Amino acid sequence: MGTTHVAVQRWLDGGGIQRQTAVFVAEALSDKLRRRIAPKDIGFPGITSIPTPAVGMPYAGSLTETLSILDGLTHQRPEDGPADEPLPDSDVNSAALAWLVSRPDGLPTDTPAARRVGMRDVAAIRTAAGFFMQLDFQFGGGHAHKAFRHYFREDVLPLLGASYSAKVGESLFRAASEMSQLLAWSAYDSGNHAHSGRYMLSTLRLTQVAGDRMMGARILTNMSHQANYLGQAPRALTLARASVEGGRSSSTPRAMALFSAHEARAFSTARDRKGAARAMNEAERFFERADSSDDPEWLIYMDEAELFGEFCHCFRDLGEGPEAVRFAELAVALTDPKYVRTLGFCRMVLAQSQLLNGELEEAVATARLAVEAGDALQSARFQRYVADFQREISAHAANSVVQQFNGQVRDAMNRLDDE
Repeated sequence: MGTTHVAVQRWLDGGGIQRQTAVFVAEALSDKLRRRIAPKDIGFPGITSIPTPAVGMPYAGSLTETLSILDGLTHQRPEDGPADEPLPDSDVNSAALAWLVSRPDGLPTDTPAARRVGMRDVAAIRTAAGFFMQLDFQFGGGHAHKAFRHYFREDVLPLLGASYSAKVGESLFRAASEMSQLLAWSAYDSGNHAHSGRYMLSTLRLTQVAGDRMMGARILTNMSHQANYLGQAPRALTLARASVEGGRSSSTPRAMALFSAHEARAFSTARDRKGAARAMNEAERFFERADSSDDPEWLIYMDEAELFGEFCHCFRDLGEGPEAVRFAELAVALTDPKYVRTLGFCRMVLAQSQLLNGELEEAVATARLAVEAGDALQSARFQRYVADFQREISAHAANSVVQQFNGQVRDAMNRLDDE
């Protein structure tokens, strides 16, 4: 693309400019100033830098590119675009490798900016992150995604291009990564895997700025979780191993327990009993050494109930009914009721595990409790757990208990559609 001094003077005089030209001008200034410049910052308020949705997306090469991608993603809703087209293996594998061998970019603390960021701004982001995390746990990823996107775009991204000290900058980028991964997770929970994948890759790149290896490993774990959910066992295992190895040198024992538990999940999906047993043993050993005083706030949910919840998934996928029931019952008993969705998942896994043991009526009774909670149904992932269970009991369609349960699910989904 080219331009002339005549066109520039026309823009300065208030004349029109093509949308893509304004985007290119903003990107050129961003590269020059080493901070994010949006079209609205240079006098084009009606134009936003929204990347064209695509299945593939390479790992960003710079902070400027990362922030541009994240800004564009916040203008897109999870329900828009391809939902069932996860990122290609080539993009995911190259991103994981790039992160594993990366060094911190270094914070752009010498950036000239009109605003100076302080620890009070960082505290506000962390408070908002805790609020949105609780909404996600209780009501599902789609409940407040619009408000979350707006907050991240308008109140978080601009701070990353402002002025700050090295200490504030490190805390700021860590807090921004936490927020960004919540957006990725809520998009995943809403059922848009392509959208979520792009958020996850961008968040992984964001952790590289300040060298936050523990959060980066968590992102890889989340990506493994998603791949596992989609039945992509090889990808899930690759990402889980990358999270364990990449996080090992700088993560707390509690974080390592989380990463190892998801490695066990990936092995279980692949029906590798030996690998799953080893990873579960490692997760237990790490958890025994956990000390909450060493952990970041985003790890607060990783308690004994969460660990047992991961283990019951493993044993269910390995077809080991008695062990799956044992750990699922422990997870249900120990899960804090405020984690509504997590409790719903554990109850559904308990129901599936009881079914593995041939306990049809007990399994349906457990699933009824999960559906009765209601709030968890706003999660697309939970809805699939219920649908999977309905498929598993379809061989008993003539059974009155099964018919009653199917009717309960229909009524619950109808109520959800009316809200």
